[in-house]
Amino acid sequence: MSLTTSQITMKYGEKLILDQLNIKIPEGKITVFLGSNGCGKSTLLRSMARLLNPEAGTIVLDGKNIHQMSTKKLAKQLAILPQSPTAPSGLTVLELVKQGRYCYQSFLRQWSKVDEEKVIQALQETHMEEYKDVPIDSLSGGQKQRAWIAMTLAQDTNTILLDEPTTYLDVTHQIEILDLLFELNEKEDRTIIMVLHDINLACRYAHHIVALKDKKVFVEGKPEDVISPEMIQQVFDLKCKVVFDPIFFTPMCIPTGKGRRIERKELNHVIV
Repeated sequence: MSLTTSQITMKYGEKLILDQLNIKIPEGKITVFLGSNGCGKSTLLRSMARLLNPEAGTIVLDGKNIHQMSTKKLAKQLAILPQSPTAPSGLTVLELVKQGRYCYQSFLRQWSKVDEEKVIQALQETHMEEYKDVPIDSLSGGQKQRAWIAMTLAQDTNTILLDEPTTYLDVTHQIEILDLLFELNEKEDRTIIMVLHDINLACRYAHHIVALKDKKVFVEGKPEDVISPEMIQQVFDLKCKVVFDPIFFTPMCIPTGKGRRIERKELNHVIV
């Protein structure tokens, strides 16, 4: 299911945020939006989910302008997990995940066996079955994020948008969430679009990167094709070296900056 923007222009009041962006999201791949703070990454993601209206231009999902689609029809094709979502106090994981099926409910169509199966499947895929009766507000950060992703999966869409899904998580839970999303893409061919701040994690998990600067797309393509010291310098104003990740061989950015320097002869163990 294709998702494209054509000449998208976004404003907050009189302030121009994005200027005539043309983007085509690769189907069945993981795309990550990169850029410095305030460059419009989240604005772009939210506009693609119709949470924000563009000043000009169109967003087309599977050949149809999303602003001409009914809310329920769009929700059956595209799901978004915003940054730092909140749930009512006392709401359990199961109750939260069931909300992903609301777009399929109507006066004539009440809760069905299919709805139940999709909820159970979402809980299984996110490894949240054992927590289904636990209140959301009593979970750890990583568990909460998995619960919200389970709700998004229960919506059963081909395209999933996530705004900084690893924010406020420690490194263990960041990897846990990104591994989960990677598996969903690999096994179910879902199109996943994310905003991430960590350049190295973006390079590891993304098939396609879109870097924003000065209200425009500065560069886009495979991480191995677009990530370079020059690109990082221009997009993030950061001097760095780019090497290969020793495990996955994806680009890895090492800021030059300042810090302690240890002589190799001082190391008392072998780094592998």
